[in-house]
Parts: sequence; C-alpha cells; structure tokens
Amino acid sequence: MGVPVTTVDPSLPTVTAPPSPASTAFSQDSSFTEELDRQIASYVELGIPGLLGIEEPTFRERLQALRAAPPQQAEPSTVEGDAVPFVLVVPGLDVNDVAPAMRRGGRLGVSVIDRDEAPTYRPLVEVPDGPYLLWGIDTGSEFCNVTPESALAAITHRGRTPLTIDEGVALTVVRPDMLRPNKCFSLMGSRTGTNQRVPAVWISERRAKLGWCWDRNPHTWLGAASASGRIGL
Repeated sequence: MGVPVTTVDPSLPTVTAPPSPASTAFSQDSSFTEELDRQIASYVELGIPGLLGIEEPTFRERLQALRAAPPQQAEPSTVEGDAVPFVLVVPGLDVNDVAPAMRRGGRLGVSVIDRDEAPTYRPLVEVPDGPYLLWGIDTGSEFCNVTPESALAAITHRGRTPLTIDEGVALTVVRPDMLRPNKCFSLMGSRTGTNQRVPAVWISERRAKLGWCWDRNPHTWLGAASASGRIGL
C-alpha cells in the first residue's frame, strides 16, 4: 500500500523471543484442554506476559479458569481447511507490539498501521473485558474477491460475528498455519468510525503483515474471518 512498517522497540519480548517456539504446532487430535494449554504456552514463549508486565506464573494462573469453559459445537466452514475450533484472546495489548509474534517460521510479523491510528480501531461487536475464547472460527476463504462490505452483510445474515483486529492478531499468533498464500483475511469487527478502512492480516515478503484495505475494494487473496461466538471468564 506504499505505507511504512510501524517501528517497534527491538527489545520487545515479542521481538526477542526464540525464533521457533516449541508449542506452536497445532494437532487436530488434541483435546480442548490440551489445545488451550498449547495456546497459553505459545503466548508465553512469544513474550506476551512481558507485554502485559506480569510474570509467567501469574499469566498462566489467570488463564486457567478458561479450562472450565465447555467446548462449543461450531458450524463447519464453507471451505475445507478454514475452520479453527477456538482461539484464546488476551485483551489489553497494543497490536503493534504484538505484531512481531505473528511469526512465519523465523520471520517476525509486522504492522503498517501507525501507532496513532491503531487505537482508533474499535470493536463493532461486544467483546468480554478479560481473557476469553473465540470459538467456531472460519477464516473465510469463500469471500476472497468479495468486498468486506458485502462479506460483512453475508456473515451477519448467518448469525455469525466478524473478527476484531485483536482477534485476528491472536489467531495469527497461535495458529500461524492458518495464514496461507491467497487465503488471508480481513477483520471486519473493528472500524475507526472516521474512514472506510477495514483491518486485515495478509502475507507480504514471506511474513505476516497487519494492515488495512478499503471496505468496498475486493482482493482475490483476501477473505473475511468470522466466528460463532465468544466465551469469557
């Protein structure tokens, strides 16, 4: 889009984290609690507790209550391979500081949303105040080459909820395998309220990039992510 990458502090925990966290590999055979534990471990290894200014044991303890959340039955994704059972979302983070944790292999993720604009992307949907589970996720490849405006109408008609910018970053952090060439996704659940920009995550120069597209511009490589619901503490 011709905009510069947003600068981050090179000493951020998400920048200095080891290049290949051991717990990032998802397994279809994992139980709900096993997958939740894997996602928590991924956050720890990628430096998220450091961004929150809390110790690892405290971070883990705060999230343990989510183990009691009953697994939800989600509708199957329209496109095979687009489904994600659930994603752990941790609010209160600066998306630009989290962006390096959107790793593809050893390559750090980046953002082209500047630090003044990023806080203006507010949720269009109700989200829990504390950590929560986003369940029944569909990365929305069926909406490639469809405008975000039209995709949002279709998703809403189905009774589903669009992903916010925080949720899209969380998805990319804990399930980097779901950000695939020509199957990236817009995050229609967050808007600035002052312009037609829709945040999105895609692949550029072999790394994950957080940016934005216009709500009436279709892209052949950009779908629209949605979910069945949210479960908070």
